[in-house]
Amino acid sequence: MKRFLSCVLAISMAGGLVACSGSDSEVKNYTVSYDGIATGDVSSGVSVHDPSILEVDGTYYIYGSHMTAAKSDDLLSWKKVADGYNKTNPVYGQIYDVKEKSFAYSGSKDSIIKTDDGKTHVWAPDVIYNETMGKYVMYYCTTSTFNASNLCFGISDSPEGPFEWQGALIYSGFTNKNIDATDVLDYVDEDYAKKHYIKGGAYNFEDYPNAIDPTVFYDKDGRMWMTYGSWSGGIYLLELDPVTGLVIHPEANEAARVDAYFGKKLLGGGHISIEGPYIMYDAKTDYYYLFVSYGGLTSNGGYQMRVFRSKTVDGDYVDMNDTYPEKSALHQNFGLKLSGNYKLPSIDKAYMATGHNSAFVDSDGKEYIVYHTRFNDGGEGHSPRVHQMLMNEEGWPCELPYQTQGETVSEAGYDKKDVVGRYFMINQGMDISSDIANPIIVYLNKDGSCDGKEVSGKWEMKDGTYYMTITIDGQDYSGVFCQMKDEAGTDVMTFSAVGNNQSVWGVMYDK
Repeated sequence: MKRFLSCVLAISMAGGLVACSGSDSEVKNYTVSYDGIATGDVSSGVSVHDPSILEVDGTYYIYGSHMTAAKSDDLLSWKKVADGYNKTNPVYGQIYDVKEKSFAYSGSKDSIIKTDDGKTHVWAPDVIYNETMGKYVMYYCTTSTFNASNLCFGISDSPEGPFEWQGALIYSGFTNKNIDATDVLDYVDEDYAKKHYIKGGAYNFEDYPNAIDPTVFYDKDGRMWMTYGSWSGGIYLLELDPVTGLVIHPEANEAARVDAYFGKKLLGGGHISIEGPYIMYDAKTDYYYLFVSYGGLTSNGGYQMRVFRSKTVDGDYVDMNDTYPEKSALHQNFGLKLSGNYKLPSIDKAYMATGHNSAFVDSDGKEYIVYHTRFNDGGEGHSPRVHQMLMNEEGWPCELPYQTQGETVSEAGYDKKDVVGRYFMINQGMDISSDIANPIIVYLNKDGSCDGKEVSGKWEMKDGTYYMTITIDGQDYSGVFCQMKDEAGTDVMTFSAVGNNQSVWGVMYDK
């Protein structure tokens, strides 16, 4: 690549160059080395897959698949509240008392559609405090196969349960033989159902959703909604009745992608990887943000987080290029990629398969993304992580590089001398693969140029704010500076910026 030079470079040295203007004649070292950088482990101490976040009076709860839950008072150290499929599970266990109802259709070896492995499957719960009911309500799914699932819900007076099973909401994976075991024909006639939902005698999973991964939220007008779906026919949206917690089925509108049973189709279809939808409203930007995960959830499956946004709750949700993936799209080209596989200084092993997130705005206005990660250690162990997000000037989320340890961005910005220097920089890219985003060295020079071994560009900081822009080899990114701590607790200056659906992160240690 063409290298940008801010001045005449005088002396070539091993691993670096001596530069004049813009860098105080410093010796530039473009070699990536972690020598002298302490490593740390801020793992949570628990395993909660597909973590969904809830804050109650300063305590944070995460609920996950396989009937797990944990709580924390700092978003860093978590204490297990529930774990595993057993009747003594204090949060979820009550569903076993009514198993003939809760697992009637799917989710167990005794269901109408039996689980493909003969085990019990309770996946991807989300808990919300329903202000009208005055109850905590858990939405979750019981699942038997890759497209046969049942969305259900339960209520409790406590965020720690037990959640009392209330009923089923949405069914998927049915055929001509078992559609009568669902409520589908209460909302569409039999001819319509068999023409659209069933194809070749089997469930038409390429056009209609897997009833899995529910998340529930209030819009800015106080209406309650549920988004759901995984692979199969894509991501869908339904309104809920806050009085009962039940689904409000819409009138069909094919032109607007609204189905009378399943609701509004937002993204995806054709059984491409897209799952774990989560919608967060940001009052400051007045956007709804739809987070989803792509790829396979194993450590080498390319699992990753993407985000779209919309001014209205029912879309259209679009990416930085004003586009979104439709049926069978090359979906790696759509959605702002926030995080995938990556390695940064102070992390002793790469993070792999970062995904299936929730997100929230805390009481102090800080915004966070909550997800699970695996590691490049040859196993499939996983741990929840919480990173702060800052919105850039254009209202796109920029995920900060390290797990939150209580950092607060300086609203007045930072002195230029504090952000000029040598950064470990990664680009999350757009691919869906097992590749790891490893850092390169990039210098932000005080004259506004930036350079690395094989990259060049420019950067700028907006006075009186934490906003910044950086251009690398012709690609523009808009983002933020933030001082924070790395995984070992070392103070670092960081930047996070996004452009053309890609995220770049930079981490600078003491000069």
